[in-house]
Amino acid sequence: MLKVTTFFQGLPGQRPVPGSLDVPGSPQKLPSMAEADSEASMSEASSEDLVPPLEAGRAPQRDEQEASKRKEKKPRGLANMLSVFTKGKKKTTKAQTPSSAEPECGPECGWASDGPLPTVEELKAALERGRLEAARPLLLWRRGVAEVVEERMSRRPAAGTEGRSEAESAFLHMGLTMKEDLEAVVERLKPLFPAEFDVVATYAERYHEHFAAHLATMAQFELCERDTYMLLVWVQNFYPNDIINSPKLAQELQSVRLGSLLPPKQIQLLEATFLSNEAANVKELMARALELESQRWAKDVAPQRLDGHCHSELAIDIIQIISQGQAKAESITPDLGMQIKQVLLVELAAFLRSYQRTFDEFLERSKQLRNYRANIIANVNNCLSFRTYMEQKWQIPQYPPSHLLGPLNELKSHGFDTLLQNLFVELKPLFKRFTQTRWAAPEETLEEIIAAVGGRLPEFLELQDCFREELMEVVHLHLVKEYIIRLSKRRLVLKTAEQQQQLARHILANADVIQHFCIQNGSPATWLHSALPTLAEIIRLQDPSAIKIEVATYATSYPDFGENKGHLGT
Repeated sequence: MLKVTTFFQGLPGQRPVPGSLDVPGSPQKLPSMAEADSEASMSEASSEDLVPPLEAGRAPQRDEQEASKRKEKKPRGLANMLSVFTKGKKKTTKAQTPSSAEPECGPECGWASDGPLPTVEELKAALERGRLEAARPLLLWRRGVAEVVEERMSRRPAAGTEGRSEAESAFLHMGLTMKEDLEAVVERLKPLFPAEFDVVATYAERYHEHFAAHLATMAQFELCERDTYMLLVWVQNFYPNDIINSPKLAQELQSVRLGSLLPPKQIQLLEATFLSNEAANVKELMARALELESQRWAKDVAPQRLDGHCHSELAIDIIQIISQGQAKAESITPDLGMQIKQVLLVELAAFLRSYQRTFDEFLERSKQLRNYRANIIANVNNCLSFRTYMEQKWQIPQYPPSHLLGPLNELKSHGFDTLLQNLFVELKPLFKRFTQTRWAAPEETLEEIIAAVGGRLPEFLELQDCFREELMEVVHLHLVKEYIIRLSKRRLVLKTAEQQQQLARHILANADVIQHFCIQNGSPATWLHSALPTLAEIIRLQDPSAIKIEVATYATSYPDFGENKGHLGT
């Protein structure tokens, strides 16, 4: 039975209280009408409730036992209906005479309103002879069906609807009433009627008309966000899927062609309103999540640790907000799910830019805080969750990865720069020694540099592994680049070939030390492995023309070092 209570609790419009981020979890799977809780609407329909009384054609007299039974039954009882369509000739009571059972004008005029009712055989035979007046009982029946539907669909919903609006309760009541009543018609009334009477279609059309009229009236008003979504999900999902195409009714209603509860233009307007509402809702929730996160940074709150890594809930909150908006649209129609994807991507891109700006402000203003570096690491780690989510769920041509990942890459890069700033400042005077001493001097200088870097690496273990490797690649590049810069800072006068060979060997030895250290600590920068050895080979060359060619090639292969090519080979 339809568990609408749990479903509608996740509807928009239920705002969290200020100062807290209430991000609803992923919406539960939309329940089907077959799973609805009967206590939420009404008891199962009785076939006697569905049959209208006949205002004409009743026998005027009944024996006392029949009268007693009729009083005990409901006003709209099955007995009244079956009195018209039961097979076989209906017996008259003792009080009736042949003259009272037939109209004064004779059999050609049809049956009198106070005479015995026609059987199915008599009715069909009369219609075949063109005596349309014989169909009067069948017509006071069709009108009666409309009255029954009106009465049942207009009943007040049962109690116990806490958490649902009045409109939601009314829709739930009408939906369950229509489904249960039509199932009763199929199972209990259809076998009693000739196929030509289309009893299922008659009832279905009346229920559809009532439901559609109610929705049309409601759609004329300016609806709140919650009711707009509720209206769409009933029109586009619950009604066609859980009622019209439910297992017991699908085959019966296939030929009826009831159509939609609302015209297409009205649905388009409601869908546009829903998309606008959801965009505003998602934007507000994401902004609130970022505000709460930045407040924690400013208050110097230490980030959580998860599996040995600094952890922030911000990425999880944002992903849940986006996923919920996507799921709500898909719960209406798959097509609307595709439409909202474009809307949500725009909002997500705007959020990521805002996130980057807010993080940059934190980097500039909060350097004195004790948990400053830990919060930087936590936010860099956030980039992994965002990146994974977008690469798996949000790949569409209009929004290439760079469009969304650009702000995240900037955030990560600025975080790395801040985390490594003190280390690079510490290394600067050590690298200067290479220009103040002969290159053939002892290797203590490079060893000090390696030791300084190694002393800072344990802090970076709180980064996610992929980011720790990326950060180590930055360190690797810095070591190689600074080495080349210092080598190129002064003009080296190498008077003999042996001096050239000695310098080349010295560079190769230092290159091996740097490469081994960086690889051991996770650097994936294989492209840097040949940077220093190639430079050593250039220094070995004796031919000036060959040196110029190799220097030009080197600058092309390593553009980061090209600014120093004027000093090489002199």
